[in-house]
Amino acid sequence: MNKPQAILLLGPTGSGKTPLGDLLAQKGLAGRRCFHFDFGSQLRRIVSAPKPPQYLERSDVDFLNEVLNSGALLENEHFYIAAGILESFIKEKQMTDEDFLILNGLPRHIDQANDVDAIAQIKAVINLSCTPQIVFERISKDTGGDRAQRTDDDEDFVSRKLDIFNKRVAPLLDHYRELSVRVVNFKITAEDTAKDVWQRINAEFSI
Repeated sequence: MNKPQAILLLGPTGSGKTPLGDLLAQKGLAGRRCFHFDFGSQLRRIVSAPKPPQYLERSDVDFLNEVLNSGALLENEHFYIAAGILESFIKEKQMTDEDFLILNGLPRHIDQANDVDAIAQIKAVINLSCTPQIVFERISKDTGGDRAQRTDDDEDFVSRKLDIFNKRVAPLLDHYRELSVRVVNFKITAEDTAKDVWQRINAEFSI
């Protein structure tokens, strides 16, 4: 399987990664097609399905359900689950060398980044930066329009996910900078919609 070119979306919960990824899949980026891999959405779909996909056992699905309920990250010994989900997505989309894979929710720590490198070539990182206050405001307003069906948005759970993000996910920014991967930071407000951010990103990547 050829490694697709990928753009990684980073940002705390509520920053708008999923609606932005969906819009990139709809509109593309700098004239190129995009395919949005939303790892969290993939996990929720697998857990709610009547039976596991062919590449996973029932015990794997039960484990994923625990991960979703606790907000934990997949560690090294369980990366085979993430790899199977990602490889299946890439195969299904039949991506070409001119397409971008938009990664959202994977990798989420440096060990995962090293494993993802074997599957996709990350060309750029888009960081949606916002404060915890903005996160809670965006979630309460459902600014991105993607929180209505979420059951993990209570204050304690969101605070726990923000803590995990700061300790485990945010270091990915320096990791990719050290690898000379382009990292672009976009400051997100409580009112920014996916369209607002897409316009800024498209202008940046069209240069």
